[in-house]
Order: sequence, then structure tokens, then C-alpha cells
Amino acid sequence: MKHTFFTLLVISVIAGLTSCRKNSNMVGIKEYDKQQILNYIAANGITGMVRDTTGGDTSGVYYKIIEQGTGAPLDYPDTVAYTYTLRTFDGLYNNTDTVTDHYFGYLGHIVPTGLQLALHNAAKYRGTKIRILVPSHLGYGLAGAGSGSSTVVNGRIAGNQCLDYTVYIVPNQAAYDDLAITKYMAANNLTGYTQVQTGEAKGMWYKITVPPTGPNAIDINSSVTMHYTGQLLNNSYFTDIYAPTPIAPNTTSSTQTFGDLTPLTTGFRNGLLLLGHGGGSISMLIPSRLAYGNGGFTGDAGTVAAASCLRFDVQVTGVTNAN
Repeated sequence: MKHTFFTLLVISVIAGLTSCRKNSNMVGIKEYDKQQILNYIAANGITGMVRDTTGGDTSGVYYKIIEQGTGAPLDYPDTVAYTYTLRTFDGLYNNTDTVTDHYFGYLGHIVPTGLQLALHNAAKYRGTKIRILVPSHLGYGLAGAGSGSSTVVNGRIAGNQCLDYTVYIVPNQAAYDDLAITKYMAANNLTGYTQVQTGEAKGMWYKITVPPTGPNAIDINSSVTMHYTGQLLNNSYFTDIYAPTPIAPNTTSSTQTFGDLTPLTTGFRNGLLLLGHGGGSISMLIPSRLAYGNGGFTGDAGTVAAASCLRFDVQVTGVTNAN
């Protein structure tokens, strides 16, 4: 009897201590995230942030509309294209490269959840530019995201990190592509390019850097051997798996023979046709709709994000025409 009484007494004391500790010292993750966001706003002098109270409740997301879009409100089944920057509150993940950070897909498939909610509830329209502070419980949670150590900048998002996004919802991909390419040319002092005005290659820019000298004309059925480089508009290469053969001013290129031009992307194929013959070189600036489009590309030659404009520099070394 005494043993039973003692056991019950111990259990009661432990329960009492646990209850007391929880009530006085512990806060839930939502309250913790809220305080982290408020501290972050104050520490960084951020103004104009409001809390999402859609539906009379709050998700815990804070946001600020930088540019207001127009048109029909976005819904979860809608496809949406956007570019973004992302940093974590601890500053250990900080990615501001909007060339690589593209998304195209259904609004209802966007992760993390907090970003999806903010685009639906706050951004609402194509053409909106918005800054979003996502609480960790609607971000990547306790597990975080990415690979490697969270102490390496841009290597991994640590667990329980709130997220600072700036998102631009692209209202018109073709117009956005044109703007991206013209800005790229200006930033890199590129001159002498001509924009195609008609036909299926309309919108791409090209420059014949070495006039062709080969006897054989390039047509859709030609077998073409070439050296080429493929770049994103942040000047990073994505076609560097083949043996390097320099094409000035670049330092790395792919070497390949295509049996015919049919499988090539619209922009690349038409660039070769614009060159006309072998023995010459051409530089192409290709809008995303004429490159890998909204699906992007992942393969042996590298990764291209959805809706990416591309630069190719090509030297055609051989052309064989079908009999």
C-alpha cells in the first residue's frame, strides 16, 4: 500500500512539474515563428508588412505588395510562372539569382505551403511583385531542405528557419523573355545582334561571328558537326560535359554531331539555318519559348530551369547533306 501511494505521489509530482514547465517556459511553434518574424522586421528596418488574415484567421505569413498586378485572381488549379529570391532569417541561405530561380507549374503544387498561400491570398494576380515572410512551420519545418551542411551559404536551409521571399509573377512570358535578353545584351556590352522578326524563330537574336566558308548548305535534313557552348543569362554554362574545345571568348564547349536538325529546339535549329553553311560561327540569344520552354531541361548536359532564356555560341565544323 505504501509502495502504491509513493508511486502515485511521484507520478503526480512529475506531472505537476511538466505542466508547470510547459505553461511558464514553452511556446508553440506558431508563437515562436511570429516572434522571429517580428524581430526580423524590426532588425532589418522593414516597413509596410501586413499579416495575412484571409478567412478571418491568420496563416502566420507576413507580406508586402511591391507592385500590384491585374487581371483574374489566381486559383489553385491555375498554372503560374514566377521568378524569386530567397534568404533564410539566419542569413546562411541567400539566393538572389532570378535567372536560375524560375518556377512554372500549378499554383496548388507550389512548395513550401506558406509561399503557396501567400501567392493565392495576397499576391492574387499575374504581374504582382511581392515580398513574403514565411513562418518555419509553413516553410521547410524541422527538417529543413537541401543537402550538405547548413553552415555553408546556399548549401542547405536549416530546420526551423523562417523564409524571406521576393516573388515576381510573370504576366506575359514572351514579353519577359524579350526584356531579359535586351537587359543581358546591355549588361554584357553585346552589339551587332539582329532580332528575327518573322517565322517560327520570331523573337530570337543572332550574330554571325565568323562568316561561313563551307561548300554545303545547312538544311533541316543535314548532318551537322559543331562545337558549341550553352549558357544561362547569368553566364553559367550548362553544356560542359563534353571534351572542351574553346570558342573565343568562351572557355568551354561541347562537341557533337546531329544526324538531322529535327530534334533540336526551335531556336537552336533556326540559328543553324540562319548561319546557312558550315565553316562559320553564330551566337544565338534564344527566348525560353524557343528553347526548353516551361518544362525546362534536366539531362546529361546539365539543368535548365523552366522558362529560361539561353545563349548558344556555335562553330559548325562539318555539314553532310542527304543524297
